[in-house]
Amino acid sequence: MFSFIDIGDHVGLKGQFFRTKTHELTLLASSVVLLTKSQSPLPEKYHGLVDIETRYRQRYLDLIVNDTVRHTFILRSKIIRAIREFFDKQGFIEVETPMMQSIPGGATARPFKTYHQSLGIDLYLRVAPELYLKRLVVGGLERIYELNRNFRNEGISTNHNPEFTMLEFYLAYATYEDLMDLTEKLFIHLLTKLFNKLTVTYQGNLIDFATPWQRISLIDSLRDIGGIKESALFDSKTLKDVARSKGVELGENEEDGRVLAKLFDHIVEPKLVQPTFIIDYPIQVSPLSRRKDDNPTIAERFELFIGGKEIANAFSELNDPDDQRERFLKQARLRDSGNDEALFMDEDYIRALEYGMPPTAGEGIGIDRLVMVLTDSPSIRDVILFPQMRKKS
Repeated sequence: MFSFIDIGDHVGLKGQFFRTKTHELTLLASSVVLLTKSQSPLPEKYHGLVDIETRYRQRYLDLIVNDTVRHTFILRSKIIRAIREFFDKQGFIEVETPMMQSIPGGATARPFKTYHQSLGIDLYLRVAPELYLKRLVVGGLERIYELNRNFRNEGISTNHNPEFTMLEFYLAYATYEDLMDLTEKLFIHLLTKLFNKLTVTYQGNLIDFATPWQRISLIDSLRDIGGIKESALFDSKTLKDVARSKGVELGENEEDGRVLAKLFDHIVEPKLVQPTFIIDYPIQVSPLSRRKDDNPTIAERFELFIGGKEIANAFSELNDPDDQRERFLKQARLRDSGNDEALFMDEDYIRALEYGMPPTAGEGIGIDRLVMVLTDSPSIRDVILFPQMRKKS
């Protein structure tokens, strides 16, 4: 019968276990049953499956022949389990908010649009759960988190997939400074539980998660890391000239805050290999964030960067309904002028704020990028089982 069995077939064996003279556990088979016949030949095990397109399109084959791929997705599962364990122990409760929303909100991104036949209304796949989660804070749920999918109708790259997994959590009576401390604790928990050490190697760089992590303002990072003269950062014309000279594409009448953010993304972000909190973003690129008391043009906001990529975004939440309405109106004007990533007006969210939201801080962590760093994976497609692909020609 063995002459009819090929690599890839599933067989059932019956017999007795014994150990050989070299103490290797072996089965002395008394019967063999063919359970499933493989009709397609597997790639040679020694060489594995190396074609990138085939690996992503036929993940089932990739998992069969590449042990490292199986290990990556097993570790991903453990990472998510450890995250839930951390927040549960911190007294947070896990919640679920709508995937289909009548008004997409919570992030400046282009949404996917669909139509509900029975209700006769347009709906959008969510770009973020933020506004629903903050409604729950208004309702008295003061420690909450959600671990689920977001959808953004944008480009595909090694760091972007249209469908991705996001952790968002909110803590009442806290500020963005409290969340920086909590984020450090979360990562220490993950590294200790999964690796029993505080270092990992990512793309040839040894990344050390020992705390405290560096905290530097966006303006200071442009000066100290980006090498931009401080005087240029506060002069509108000079700032735009510098940005264009660095290859940054600017729109007509681009606000200075957006120019600063684009310049940062272009020249500073790739250099942030070690865990770094970039704090205090311009209010112009932070439409849902609380203003700093001593400088209303700056938001109490941070982003976490590791391995040259953004991992998290967080801020003290804006809970003033009048200020939020004005910012929504400004976003609406941007949308009317052709910016299809600007936020929509959400009257019900403003109504919720009018009932009173306690001082709150919230954060979103990109799970796929986090898994990339912890598994030394160069592309987001390496950590998503079935990534979006272009139609095969």
